[in-house]
Amino acid sequence: MAMTIKNQAEIDKMRAAGRLVGEIHVRLAAIIAPGVTTAELDRLAADVLAEHGATSSFLGYRGYPATICTSVNDEIVHGIPGPRRLREGDIVSIDVGAILDGYHGDSAWTYPVGAVSEEAARLLRDTEAALDLAIAAARIGNRLGAVGAAVERFAIPRGFGVIREYGGHGIGRQMHEDPHVPNHGRPERGPILRPGLTLAIEPMLTTGGEATRELADGWTVVTADHSLAAHFEHTVAVGPEGGIILTERPIGVVH
Repeated sequence: MAMTIKNQAEIDKMRAAGRLVGEIHVRLAAIIAPGVTTAELDRLAADVLAEHGATSSFLGYRGYPATICTSVNDEIVHGIPGPRRLREGDIVSIDVGAILDGYHGDSAWTYPVGAVSEEAARLLRDTEAALDLAIAAARIGNRLGAVGAAVERFAIPRGFGVIREYGGHGIGRQMHEDPHVPNHGRPERGPILRPGLTLAIEPMLTTGGEATRELADGWTVVTADHSLAAHFEHTVAVGPEGGIILTERPIGVVH
């Protein structure tokens, strides 16, 4: 496993890319409403990237056809934007990646569309809380397994399914670098987290089981039991007191 260690100048560039990702999330969150299509969300994200002279981490990656990923209800990750109109009570996970000055920022958030069920609201609250715990575990000197263990120890007792087939990753000049960051594990396992290591940490929880399947489009991953799924992600730099978030949202985010 060849983990890429960044210097402060590189982390600063990743923070700039991350701030842009945060701004895109703010702009998208402001227009999420019943009747909006996922293609409209994609177009807005593309416009904001262009405003800043940046490009999408996703468009064209292994043939992916869109700027962002939009995954609705039982869709976990990699949903392709299109004519689908959001409906009252939906939840939509939006994954945004930006390349700015040669470095990537990557963050996903799951948003309610109008008023949602208490089940959906609890899933969103607790998946975000799992992300917070995982980031806190991304501390210098911990082993990588501590990150996934934090997610699993929080989610399982609360009755959520933890997606094991997909997870986070190292990130920097490449969107996907070593190491893979699972959302399960044991705190004494895995490589030691070192200063300068940058990770995309991204818990994915469901209201049902952990089994997944891929749709015929070759991208969209859904829950096998059609249960709701949520996906929250930040890019972080491993720090002495936990992960330092590089994809913070500006004040004013619709949350």
